[in-house]
Amino acid sequence: MNPPCPNRSKPAIADGYATNDDFRKLFTEDMDALHLLAYLLTGNHEKAEQSFVTGLEDCVDNNFVFKEWARSWAQRTIVQSAIRMMAPRPTHAPRARGFADRYAKLQSTLGKHPAIATVLALGDFERFVFVLSVLERYSDQDCSILLSCSREDVRVARILAVQRISEIDHGNGESEDDSTIPLQAVSQERQ
Repeated sequence: MNPPCPNRSKPAIADGYATNDDFRKLFTEDMDALHLLAYLLTGNHEKAEQSFVTGLEDCVDNNFVFKEWARSWAQRTIVQSAIRMMAPRPTHAPRARGFADRYAKLQSTLGKHPAIATVLALGDFERFVFVLSVLERYSDQDCSILLSCSREDVRVARILAVQRISEIDHGNGESEDDSTIPLQAVSQERQ
């Protein structure tokens, strides 16, 4: 049992946990980065907003998390919400499937944000794997657990995603350095 703090009725260890207000503040301060994470995962503004709101609700409702882990927990809840919403699965079909829709999405956002458009042009599973493993630096094991697939599926999807991004970048006459600058802002050191 935890001894009570002087002049307080709750145990001292409770001060180490993130509160509802801590999560609300975190989501407010990091709104752009967290929403961008949701958007890159879902590939859709409406679904990204739903994922963002669901992530906030999950954090506020289930907040038995140390304050130091609150940011990582917030990112994780958004990832889990996006996975539940999109249910990305590895496809063993040829890459051309659904290419016309992804190409149209690429062309519609290419002028404004080429790096984001390039990621959005990936198929759902490849996009999830790329965002999680490359931008968010999740391990292959963590990706495979989150996405309910094998580590080999994760490795293959990451290779295909990188190849596809390279093809798109070279097709648009962009250098790899220019295309990755905005994406580096999204990716944060995992704690």
